[in-house]
Amino acid sequence: MSMKRETISVKIGEQELIFETGKIARQANGAVILRSGETMILSTACAAPEAAEASDFLPLRVDYQENYSSAGKTASGFIKRQGRPSEREILVSRLIDRPLRPMFEDGYFNEVQVLAYVWSYDGISSPEPLAICAASAALVISDIPLIKPVGAVRVGMVNGKFVLNPTIEHLQISKLDLMIAGTEDGILMIEGFCDFLTEEQVLEAIQLGHSGIKAICETILAFQKKVGKQKNRSTLRPLPQDVLQAVDTIAKPLLDKALRIKEKQKRELAQQEAKEAVMKALFPEDKEPLFKENDVQNALKQISSKYMRQMILDTNIRSDGRNSTEIRPIDIEQSILPRTHGSALFTRGETQAVVVCTLGGENMAQRYEDLEGEKAHRFYLHYFFPPFSVGEVGRVGAPGRREVGHGKLAERALLAILPPKEKFPYTIRIESNITESNGSSSMASVCGGCLALMDAGVPVTRPVAGIAMGLILEGDRHSILSDILGIEDALGDMDFKVTGDKEGITAFQMDIKIEGITPEIMKKALAQAKEGRIHILNKMLEVAPSHRPQMSVYAPRIETMQIKPSLIAKVIGPGGKQIRAIIEQTGVQIDISDDGLVSIASSNMIDIERAKDMIHGLTAEIEIGRVYQGRVTSIVPFGMFVEVLPGKEGLCHISEFDHSRIANLADHVKIGDTVPVKVLDINERGQLKLSRKATLA
Repeated sequence: MSMKRETISVKIGEQELIFETGKIARQANGAVILRSGETMILSTACAAPEAAEASDFLPLRVDYQENYSSAGKTASGFIKRQGRPSEREILVSRLIDRPLRPMFEDGYFNEVQVLAYVWSYDGISSPEPLAICAASAALVISDIPLIKPVGAVRVGMVNGKFVLNPTIEHLQISKLDLMIAGTEDGILMIEGFCDFLTEEQVLEAIQLGHSGIKAICETILAFQKKVGKQKNRSTLRPLPQDVLQAVDTIAKPLLDKALRIKEKQKRELAQQEAKEAVMKALFPEDKEPLFKENDVQNALKQISSKYMRQMILDTNIRSDGRNSTEIRPIDIEQSILPRTHGSALFTRGETQAVVVCTLGGENMAQRYEDLEGEKAHRFYLHYFFPPFSVGEVGRVGAPGRREVGHGKLAERALLAILPPKEKFPYTIRIESNITESNGSSSMASVCGGCLALMDAGVPVTRPVAGIAMGLILEGDRHSILSDILGIEDALGDMDFKVTGDKEGITAFQMDIKIEGITPEIMKKALAQAKEGRIHILNKMLEVAPSHRPQMSVYAPRIETMQIKPSLIAKVIGPGGKQIRAIIEQTGVQIDISDDGLVSIASSNMIDIERAKDMIHGLTAEIEIGRVYQGRVTSIVPFGMFVEVLPGKEGLCHISEFDHSRIANLADHVKIGDTVPVKVLDINERGQLKLSRKATLA
């Protein structure tokens, strides 16, 4: 087997992307190493030799892994071998999957596995867009029938200017974090988070990103011509036209009625009856079936899509009776769970979320580890999608990729409205429980999450709402749909989620199944989304015009104080002895950040004040001329020693005790008494000269 190394490169922004194949992983259908700077990603693509017999969908599996060795480290903890994927790895796996899936040729049902590994990481080049490009290139040069190359870039906004593939350092100060993937002809996937950018700014960023994508796709296409294998289409199983015609004849009258039923469960029951009628007619018990069952099911889906799309384009009426811009009825309740810190019930049509906000100290933060090191999220959102929310029986346990992705989208959408830690020093957890679902449950999580934050008394900077948009595109006809249903997501061409307020956007996510989305359609979709989210936001503000002025009595109280970073060790003490003593005496929870911000948490404000006084005593500097309430620690013939601050004491000479002569101090004070003393002087060795006499009238 030859080991001829083939490379090709393209410059995107300030980065050069170098694609390489032929030397590593030569037994895979396709394998590419993509380098940018000293970041290197290996991606491989493999396909089963035969199509899955009973499948009517593409069995594609994408897995992305960040090897800790790529950054010269190992995983923390006892287990050093990397195991189940982290949240970040799951999210990037989804980013790779979403734009690639629509690009496989129709009728391809072979099992496909795409793997991407970060082998070297320089801390400069962002690995996410590189992983998508590497996976695309591996598929393109393989014999797996991908229609055309997919490229991906990241777009940031630094100092008011858009930046293509910004460095990790630039991302830290960027007002925009946009991941965009597509072909040279159109956009397929967008995932973006920003600090209230306008629709016009978002469109400008998308257009800049697409210019970089075009260059990448042209490069991958040239690489295919140079080293690519001939595509293996021998296993393609296109849907026969006679199956479509047979299913259409039987299902049309039934689907015409079913797709116009407003209630989801009744509509699905009618669709199931249409399916049973088709199966009974085409698979009689006493005859040999003319068609394959999975072909019939695939045809039924296509026919359902055809009639739903025709109904919307011809009549501007959707399955639930709304027109294209209408929002479903909204019902909102707050404080529905009395013992939680904040809660809200958000219902929009047949989609419903019970969202809970929990407040806590630093120990409640979500700790995690990635290539950059160990970190903690001060704010995080967990999304739960139990099977009963869609009237089904299903698995309950660890979250699936969809739950992780939906939760992260809602989390990033709300992150932009949180107050700074200095103003609100709490760790915040949002829990979104989807109790009913008929489209756009992630946007219900955003709305419910915002309401739960406000109910908990979190001083959000500006409330936000979210909406999901859809699209039906047939030739030169199209209809943009506001607040889409589940069926419109499944059978339509686009799922475009946008969050924000009337002034700007905080998050947006788009998945497109076709390449025909023009800038004009996208502009129109953003404008219609703005109208929709303002409508939803106004409904929210009618119930909760502002955050509650007081937090729940069940929420912990947290106070902060600032100390000099050089004094942190003094508060902690040798081996943590000092801080443990404060915690044991007061019962509070104490967290100290590297910049000297001390957070003290307790349900009792008296205990918090006691702890603050103790920390202040440890860190305060003695001031000459100031009067302190000191504690007598010892009495000697020539005076008494008084502790004015924890660990800081000085001598009050017997002559400085009173205006009159004192023969024996023990006749006037005893050890442990509290006496006022004034600091007269501090000598070069730090010794304090104190006077009780100076405090007397």
